[in-house]
Order: sequence, then C-alpha cells, then structure tokens
Amino acid sequence: MISGMTICVVIPFYNAIGFLTPRYMAFLGALKADKNITCVFWDSSSTDGTEQRLEDIGFDQVHVISPDDFDHGGSRTLAAQTCDSDVVVFLTQDALPVSKDDLYRLTLAFENPAVGAAYGRQLPHEDAHFFARHLRGFNYPGNSHIYSLSDVKEQGIKAAFLSNAFCAYRRSAMDDVGWFPDGILISEDLYAGVKLLKAGYSLAYVSEACVFHSHNYSVLQEFRRYFDVGAFHRMESGSLADFTQVGSEGWKYVKSEWRLLFKEKRYAQFFEFFLRNGLKFLGYHLGRRYRWLPSQLVIKFSMHPRWWRQYFAQ
Repeated sequence: MISGMTICVVIPFYNAIGFLTPRYMAFLGALKADKNITCVFWDSSSTDGTEQRLEDIGFDQVHVISPDDFDHGGSRTLAAQTCDSDVVVFLTQDALPVSKDDLYRLTLAFENPAVGAAYGRQLPHEDAHFFARHLRGFNYPGNSHIYSLSDVKEQGIKAAFLSNAFCAYRRSAMDDVGWFPDGILISEDLYAGVKLLKAGYSLAYVSEACVFHSHNYSVLQEFRRYFDVGAFHRMESGSLADFTQVGSEGWKYVKSEWRLLFKEKRYAQFFEFFLRNGLKFLGYHLGRRYRWLPSQLVIKFSMHPRWWRQYFAQ
C-alpha cells in the first residue's frame, strides 16, 4: 500500500444475489474493516434482495437508481464523485478479487507518477469453458507492462486497453480528462484509456493483482457482443483514429486460439471455433455498419437492446 493513499471501491449491482457468495461477502467484509477504503455501491433497483443483503452487513452507501438511468459511463462517473479519495477502483459484481491484497497490489502502480490508470489480471472461473479460458489467458498474460502514447504505433488499440471489471484510476488524472462520458454504449474503460494516453498519462497492467472473472458466452452472445464493439468503434471513430491495428490484434487472437485447440487436442471443437470466430467477425463488421441497418434489426443484434431503444427514440 502507498502510505497516505485513500481508496474508494465502486461496484455497480443489479440482481446480484447469486454473486454474493460467502467468499464474496468475506471480501466485502475485509474492505469494510479497512480504514483506508471506502465502498460505494450503485444498485439499479434490484428485485432479488441485493440492496438488503449489503445493508445487512453494514454498508450504508447503497445508491439505488432506476434501471433506465444506468449507463456504463455516466453512472460510474456519478458513483466516483460520491466519494473523496485519491484512487477510485471499479469492480463489477461478477469479478471477485483473490484477496483484498490484490486491490493494494493494483494501486501500487501509482507509485509511478505518470500512471493515470491500472488494471489487474483476470483469471477464469473454475467452470469457464475453453473459449472463455483462452480469452482470459490471451488478454491477461502473466507479465506486467506500462504503455504510454509512444506505444500506440506498435500496440495500436491495445495500448489504451483497460477493464472496469477490475481497474483503478488516479482521481486527479480522471479529473483532467473529464471521467467517463454519458450515454456510451460499451467500453467506457477503453474510452477513458484513450483520453488518458492523449493527455500524457500512462496505463499500467498489473499481472500480480488478480480477480476471478469470466463469461461462458454462447456463440450468439459472442455475435451480439462483437456487434456492439463494432458499433462503438464506428461511433468513436474520430477519437480512435490514431489507434489502429484492431484487425491485426484480432488475427493474433484467432491464431492463438487455434494453436491452443491443437495443443489440448480439442478436435471436437474445431467446428465451434470456426462458427464462433466467424460470428464475431460478422457481428463486428455489421456493428460498424449499424447506420445502414433497420433499427429493429440493430436492437435484435445487440447485447444492450435497451440502450439502442433509447438511442433510436432520441
């Protein structure tokens, strides 16, 4: 821990009772007992008792909002501004740090005054299927790094990568760049990463700070997820103009997954490999062309249909 540094942990919740396992509750209890840490919970009007469970263990900063008022960017900005701390750490309800110490390991990145944000390593859950496990291994390797704007030419969009499943931000740096935007579809973390790099800050990946976090997406869920990624890249094409190599990073991922299939002799999953990656490719490129598609088709293709309904209603 950096001496004198205060930390605010922000976690958005929605019908999260299934994630509030004894292990998760023990982690929250450890946070509550730490005088250097403040916790802020943002609950989108859960109907399963999430708010009550948090209050039962003594958390009084549970802010309840309407599900229609939640968005990935603006809601996190509002939550961060309810606490006064040097560092704000964002978690998602399905991300469980291995221990409280991993949170401190993450914030040690701010010993470097140039670092504006730092994200940790995501480990697959025990029940993660092959494709979910490979994704975590590819995106979150065992070696740490720090990227600055000078690395964009070589790393492309990867240089701006952050993940709000487990990410810490220096408050003063985020104040400089204006935090997260309102009304963003997805990838508010990447958006912030781009702004921080352009403002002269560095971004750190801390492989020693770990959380369990993975998704067993079906092939159709992968299609919808990449549709939204493509739409986001189109919407933010101006700010992402200097961050090329999206395609090259994708091909690196596909080749890595293919090699792992052979290494583990998962021959029965070859068809799923082609189907899954083909639908990712299709979804991404359809998303980039969302303006050409009928609104009802866009809503059907997306993982966030409510966001698109509001978008088309404006």
